This record gives sequence, structure tokens and C-alpha cells, in this order.
Amino acid sequence: MRISAVILARDEADRIEPALASVAFLDEVLVVDSGSRDGTPDLARRLGARVVDTDWPGYAEQRNRAAGLAAHDWVLMIDADERVDADLRGALEALRARPAEGPSEAAFAVRRTVFALGRWIRHGGWGRERRLRLYDRRRARWAGAVHEWLEVAGAEGPDLGGLLEHRPFRSVLDHWQRLGRYAELAARSMHAAGRRASWWDLWLRPGFRFVKMYLLRLGWLDGAAGFTLARFEAAYVLAKYARLRELQQGQPPGAPGEPPAGPPPESRAESPGAQR
Repeated sequence: MRISAVILARDEADRIEPALASVAFLDEVLVVDSGSRDGTPDLARRLGARVVDTDWPGYAEQRNRAAGLAAHDWVLMIDADERVDADLRGALEALRARPAEGPSEAAFAVRRTVFALGRWIRHGGWGRERRLRLYDRRRARWAGAVHEWLEVAGAEGPDLGGLLEHRPFRSVLDHWQRLGRYAELAARSMHAAGRRASWWDLWLRPGFRFVKMYLLRLGWLDGAAGFTLARFEAAYVLAKYARLRELQQGQPPGAPGEPPAGPPPESRAESPGAQR
């Protein structure tokens, strides 16, 4: 069984090296870059990866394109701010030791842990998230707009052991700026789908998000970091619905601009935070 590690990137020169090192044991490391200006493609090539330069067609489309460019049918899809830990490497090595035709399952999930605001986040819905990341590209495809997910035609195998370590934000300011960009993308997607924002969305949804993350999902156990993340998520919800209200009142969208740097979200979950 051969596995290609596939990494989407744009302007990730400051943090892609640990990601590449963590998957160097696999049969191929492919970086699909969408317009980096900081030397990411050259750095990745020097570190032994095969690099393909492309445009940016959207999140799901880019993931599917990248999987199609891989040399092998089995794909481990990670982001430039993620690292495969030693136990997850062992689980992947065990799969590679199977017969050449590979497993009968179509996909496997991994558990991902998030580092933010100076600590590993254990609660608030961000603790050891389950993500489908290893899959047979012949039996699975990414779908969705802002929050994409993997649609699998076949059985899912048991979760792989070990962890995918995720360090999504370079700083608090980086986190805040990304929430604004994703709020814009989410609002446009909802507007295109015919959704409308009411006073209820603006007044109640942000508070519900804070309560859900900080109290119901025990974010308070992460101390000041848990409080900050819950406040950020509430602000994201407010910005998303306020922007949707602007769009439905006839204010035209701004220039599409560039996709946010860093790993895009990949689940149907409402929260954008840990998905980065």
C-alpha cells in the first residue's frame, strides 16, 4: 500500500518545514501551492517535496485537484500547520505494511489536537477533533463551499491511533483577521443559497455560540484561552450574520480577494476556529 501526503499551501514558508518533516516517511510528499509570494514552493522543493503551482478554485475543488495530482490512490491530506505525531506515524506505517491492494475501507479518520493562545485546547469542542484525512481518492471526494467535508463511497475504517497536531494561528491578531475573512465567505455562501438574517440571528446567535462553547462544552476548563476563544467565536457569528444582512439589503460584495492563508476548514461544523 502506497500513500501520498498532500499539503495545500500559500505563504507558509515560516511553518511548512515541520509538516513536511512529519510526513517524509510516506511514499510521496506533494505540495499544491496557490500563489505563494514568500518562497514556499522553493523551500518545499529543497526539503524534498514535489510541488505543483496552481490557481485557487475554492476549498473543495482545490483538495480534489490536489488528490488527483498525487502519484498514489491513497491520500493523507494535511495542512501546512499540522504535524503527524509519532503514534500516528506508527498507525500509518502499519497500514502501509498491508498487501499492495490496500484496505477494503475507503477512508480513515484521525484525531486532531489544537494549540492556540499558548496551550493545547482540550475543551469547547476543540479537543481531539475527529477528521477524515486518509482516504482512497477513487472512493471519496471533497464537497461543500466554505466548510467542506469528505464524501465517502464505502466503509470508514477505525480511527487511526496517534494525533495530528494543529497550530492554526500565528498570533491572536492572525486569528482575529481570519475570522473576519471567513465571516465574509460564509455570508456570501449563505446569501447565494437564499438565506436571510433576521434580528434573531444578530441578537441571539452570538450569545448562544458563546454559551455553547464556553459553558456547555466546558471551554472554561481551558482558562483564559477558553474564554478568549469563545468570545472570538461569538464575534465571528455576529460578523457573519451582520454581513449577510448587508448583502440582503443590497450592498454588493467587495472584491473577492485572495483566499485566507493557512489551512482551510474541512467539516460541516459551524465554528470556523479550530478548522483553520
